[in-house]
Amino acid sequence: MDIAKQFGIIPVNYGTLTASLSDYKSPKDRIEYLEATGIIMRIKKGLYVCSPKATGMPLSLELIANHLYNPSYISYESALSFYGIIPERAYTIKSAVMKRSKTYTTSLGHFEYIQTDTSYFSIGVRSEVVRNAYAYMIATPEKALCDMILSAKGLRLQSRRTMQIYLEEDLRCDFSLIEKMNLKIIKQCAELSHKKNKELNLLYDLLK
Repeated sequence: MDIAKQFGIIPVNYGTLTASLSDYKSPKDRIEYLEATGIIMRIKKGLYVCSPKATGMPLSLELIANHLYNPSYISYESALSFYGIIPERAYTIKSAVMKRSKTYTTSLGHFEYIQTDTSYFSIGVRSEVVRNAYAYMIATPEKALCDMILSAKGLRLQSRRTMQIYLEEDLRCDFSLIEKMNLKIIKQCAELSHKKNKELNLLYDLLK
C-alpha cells in the first residue's frame, strides 16, 4: 500500500498506521522500515507523518500542531502573524487547548499549548483550507487577539488609551486590520472568559 498516497501530509497515529499495513506479516516491522528509510517521520511516540520526500508536498506545521495535542487551534502570535496583524514571524507554533498547558520540542519545530477556559474555547475558531487538500483549525483574528491579551502576564490596562498603546507599541499591531475586526466575537470572548474580562471589554470599547 502506498502510505504517501493514502495519508498525504495528514498526521496519523500508530493504530491507524498499523491497520493500513495489515496485509504485511508484521505491520510493526513495516513501520520501522518506513521510518528508517525516511518514508514516514515520527512526530512523537505513536504519531507519524509522511515525509516530503514521499509525498512531494511540504509539511504543514499548523496541521501537525492540531494533531500533536488536541483538541487545539492555532492562536496567539502564530495566528496574528498569519493574518498580518503583527509584523513578526512566529517561529514557535502556539495553540490554545482546554487541557493543561504543554510544550513539545520535535525535529520539526517547537510547539506550545496554552490552556484556556472551556466555555470560551470554541468561540471564534475557523477552518483554514489549504489547496483543497487539507485543513487545520485556527483562531479568527479577533479570537487570536483576545487569547493574546488573556495570556499576557502582568498586563494591567486601565483605559482605552492604555489598550491602544499596548496594541500599537507592545504588539505593534496593524491598526487598519484591528479596526476591521468583528466586535461580536470580542464581546462573546469578554462575556465567557473567566479572567481579564476588564481588558477584553476595554478592547471592545476601543474598537466600537
